[in-house]
Parts: sequence; structure tokens; C-alpha cells
Amino acid sequence: MSLGVHFAIDETMTGRLRAADGDDERVAELIEEIEEGDNHLGKVDTDKAWEAIHRCLTDGELGFDNGEYPLNGAILGGEQFYDGEEYIVSLLTPEQVRDVAAAIGPITREQLRARYDAIDAEDYQDYLGDEDFDYTWSNFADVVAFFQGVAPTGNHVIFTVSQ
Repeated sequence: MSLGVHFAIDETMTGRLRAADGDDERVAELIEEIEEGDNHLGKVDTDKAWEAIHRCLTDGELGFDNGEYPLNGAILGGEQFYDGEEYIVSLLTPEQVRDVAAAIGPITREQLRARYDAIDAEDYQDYLGDEDFDYTWSNFADVVAFFQGVAPTGNHVIFTVSQ
């Protein structure tokens, strides 16, 4: 399983990413630049919990278009910028960031647990259970704080997973 990270990026970096759309090699270079440099305005690691978080915020499935907006925007939603197998790169606009922040903020531990318990164990790569849920909740709480911190700034957010 791959590790997920959200980054807040400014309009300049967003423009560079959009200019590279369709050129997977250039997109990968930009993501590496963001990951390894100071070309982001904050980040939150979701480690392997990104998959469970996405499933909890959508319909329990792992896909780019499943679930309903804005909850489905938190992990895999938005514009997709990479067609290869090495990365997932999803971009949210500042408006989408605000929508996601408002939608995920009120979700309680109990609500997330109910959604977590609805995940099909046969379709999930990890073992569903209390320990995995605690790990998912902890990472989800970090994602909520991240989105709520970025929302008022007017910055974009990208979510990346390196395969």
C-alpha cells in the first residue's frame, strides 16, 4: 500500500502543474519538487489511512468518482493530473477546499466509525478492526485540521500517492 500526502500549494505552483498536464514525466518532476522542497504551504501525511478515509467519506468503494461531493473531494476528488502507475495526483481548487473543509469538519468519531464499519472487508487491503479504525480516525482528524487551516488561505490542495 502506498502512502498519501496532502499539500497546500499556491497559484503559481498550481499553474505549473496545470501547464504540465498530459506530460506525466513533468508532473512527476513537479510532485517530487513539491515533496522534497519548500514549494508547498503546508502538508499532512495520511500514511496508509488515505484509503480507509476515502472509503468512509464515499460509498465504501475505492474510486475517483464514487460518493458525493464534497465528501468525495477530500482524498481522490478534483482534477487528476497523472495517468501513469507511479502516482495519483488530485488537485482541489480553493473553493473545493472550502467545501471539503466545511463538509468533513462536523464528522464525529462515531459517524466515521459507522461509515468504517460499512466497508466491505473482502474489498479492503488491510484488516478492519479497532486498531485500524483508531489509526484511520487519527489520520482523519489531521486531515480535518489541515483542510480547516488551508480553507481560509485561498490556496489549492493536492493529494498525492506514490505507488
